[in-house]
Amino acid sequence: MSDSSRDTAEGAGWGTAERGDYERLMPPKVEKLSWLDPRTLWAARNGVLASWFGDPTGRTRGRWVAQRAAGGAPADKVIRRDDPDRFSFLVIGDTGEGDASQYSVVPGFLKVGKDTSFAVLASDVIYPVGSADDYGTKFFRPYQDYPAPIYAIPGNHDWYEDLGAFMRVFCDDAPPLTPEPAPRPLSPAWLRSLLWHRPRPDDGQHLDAARRLRQDPAQQGVQPGPYWAIDAGPVRIIGIDTGLLGTVDAEQGAWLREVSQGPRPKILVTGSPLYVDAKYEPCAIEGGGTVDDIVRDPAHHYVAAIGGDIHNYQRYPVDVDGRTIQYVVAGGGGAFMHATHTIPHVSVANVTERDFRCYPLRGDSLAFYSKLYGRRLRLRRFFTLTEAEAAAVIAERLGMPLTRTPGEPARITFRTRIVASLLGAGTRTTKFRLPVRKIYTQLFSPSSATHSPPFFKSFLRLDVSPESIRLRCHAATGNRAQELDPPVEDEVVIPLT
Repeated sequence: MSDSSRDTAEGAGWGTAERGDYERLMPPKVEKLSWLDPRTLWAARNGVLASWFGDPTGRTRGRWVAQRAAGGAPADKVIRRDDPDRFSFLVIGDTGEGDASQYSVVPGFLKVGKDTSFAVLASDVIYPVGSADDYGTKFFRPYQDYPAPIYAIPGNHDWYEDLGAFMRVFCDDAPPLTPEPAPRPLSPAWLRSLLWHRPRPDDGQHLDAARRLRQDPAQQGVQPGPYWAIDAGPVRIIGIDTGLLGTVDAEQGAWLREVSQGPRPKILVTGSPLYVDAKYEPCAIEGGGTVDDIVRDPAHHYVAAIGGDIHNYQRYPVDVDGRTIQYVVAGGGGAFMHATHTIPHVSVANVTERDFRCYPLRGDSLAFYSKLYGRRLRLRRFFTLTEAEAAAVIAERLGMPLTRTPGEPARITFRTRIVASLLGAGTRTTKFRLPVRKIYTQLFSPSSATHSPPFFKSFLRLDVSPESIRLRCHAATGNRAQELDPPVEDEVVIPLT
């Protein structure tokens, strides 16, 4: 097994390693998506409009679900597969940027997943707004050689065009929804409708050609709607749709409570992680209660909850009345990297730094951002930290031992501490946690997209048996060594009995 980032700097992708072959998979011309481009921000405005003038997602979702039911989708929205008691599947989140950061994951994804039964995309299949004509280069082309079905739950970006393209691709080519009646003039709904982003009239004209890249019958997996359950072997996998604002409507909440009944072990896949960045976000359900109330109920037998949306890997093993539920963030499948070095000292739900895992390591995240902004601000000599310096200052600020022991002890200087502070490196206190997270999530991280390794991407493989589930996080750096043998950055065995 190859070194991981927990073993060596080379295992993290640093150094002069040979670049991988992922570029041969990419289209000849790649559109570089900039999240600081005003045109991109304007196209992705529906989330802001929903927060200002009311969120129509639940109502629109209900219409999609009703339309699928009328078309013959099962009323319980359960996909019943014939997998044996021992099988494997993949989970990959936030994939669809269509550039090097997405394609760098593909070789390892195909290698690790060659014998898996299916894959699940957890949130944001297509950036920036879920357009149908983006599916060719951001879904069908990168995964054309994955031999099994791919199921998906939408993220907020897939909802920026009211989920039309997602429904066409994953839900049996669902026809467009009929328009709703016009809202009352000058009402909040009228203002929202006036400014709402909608797909181009000709969007999707290239979709039929793109589908031919994944046309083998073994690759097909029609799902009953934007949320669903899969009965596979001894487990039930439940995917929920958290829409534009990370919430669940009352109709979907009632379905989730119903489909969660029974002794069968369950795994939740959601577009909004329930534990993230050392913070608890239980996900509200319209009308009362939360998604995590359902996950924690011992009668429902959940063993894991996996969420996308945040573009890195995190794992929180939470003790719930004497049993452990693994709460996982798995959004490192292809978009820009959300920083991990801003995660403060972990102390949430009795999970401590000793229990917590993340990828990239906080030191590697800080080194990545220091090099990036040193280059962009033309302050390389001041800003750039070596991997060893970044790891050392993180260990100092969080009061924890080094995760990866450097070859030579790094000296922590005044400059090192200043750079760590300017880049928002986490501390033992939580006072500034929310401002730092917002700044990085909304400004710094979206501008961190690079087109050369290391990329610090990741995906999950889950091996299921009647006794346990083995969950492994595999890394993709963009370097040849990690393509040939994708390193395991984290591994946990989840008992089912």
